[in-house]
Amino acid sequence: MAGLFSEASIRGMRVKNRMVLPPMVCFGWAGADGIVSEKHLSHYRARAEGGAGLLVIEATCVVPDGRLSMDQLGLWNDAQLPGMKEIAASCSAAGALALVQIHHAGWKSVSECAPVAAGPSVNPDRPDASRAMSTEEIHAVRDAFVSAAKRAREAGFHGVELHGAHGYLLSQFASPYDNRRTDEYGGTLENRYRLHVEIGRGIRAACGRDFILSIRVGCNEPDLAGGIAGAKYLEENGFDLLHVSASGHDRNKPAVPEHFPYNWIVWGGASIKHAVGIPVIVVNDIRSPERAAWLIENGWADFVAIGKDWLVDARWGAKAESGEEILACLHCRKGCSWFSLSDRCPRRKPESV
Repeated sequence: MAGLFSEASIRGMRVKNRMVLPPMVCFGWAGADGIVSEKHLSHYRARAEGGAGLLVIEATCVVPDGRLSMDQLGLWNDAQLPGMKEIAASCSAAGALALVQIHHAGWKSVSECAPVAAGPSVNPDRPDASRAMSTEEIHAVRDAFVSAAKRAREAGFHGVELHGAHGYLLSQFASPYDNRRTDEYGGTLENRYRLHVEIGRGIRAACGRDFILSIRVGCNEPDLAGGIAGAKYLEENGFDLLHVSASGHDRNKPAVPEHFPYNWIVWGGASIKHAVGIPVIVVNDIRSPERAAWLIENGWADFVAIGKDWLVDARWGAKAESGEEILACLHCRKGCSWFSLSDRCPRRKPESV
């Protein structure tokens, strides 16, 4: 499994191995102020010291009205910087690269005061989100993303990742199912990705060339061909890293070839990997070091993200390299506790916070 532990680089920055801790919100750990807690600090320190080459800090909101949960981390004001600085410092001390995923939930926001649909909403659960954002609102959100990235740089992170998947705001703009706009932010692929590109250019101008610009995208946005086209367009417009997951809908899941022993999300990421020239992270259905290594050694990915299993075992990466037994996720039938109240995970141990 040597390939899994080999060095790589992103925008000229060394990454000590190919293992990534993806962004997963630790629900119940932050307050309404969006400030990092002691639990966050120990959680990320343990996983940086536990072998991650790259950590993507959980979805961190750019404006209070864009939160998916009232206990979500934020980078919308300077009071949130001290804790973020501690996370960045602990990751760097462990020899890992660290990005912050900056995020706006769009119509999935808990806010009741500001509907933020990218176009007429097709979400029956949120009829209040049926009006399209005005151009002024779009520009305000764009500027909020750039300001959050500037704070991330000030905190000492190596870059940011835009959350452009899972049906959140940027995913809504990219999707022809959600985005029914007829202005410059809707219609063609270039228009649907206009906000992504404007944010990216703003971040590059504000944060410099030695700052990683990543984006999480859906491989089926709106289908695999569209996901590939969108990924190539983002590469052409200055993004350094693609973190491939799923869109916000269940339509058009890519058909997985018989020879490929992973699910459709991994196949989508692998397909995008072969269509672009920048590094690609694949995620989902990668539950062992052997499965992670196979993807790297066979050229299907540049990096592999290990989700719930790394939540359970803080030393997943170190154990993968040493051959120690890894504490595995139980994949609870009633749903993952990390997505309601993280402390309730039956596998969680105090030393693995």
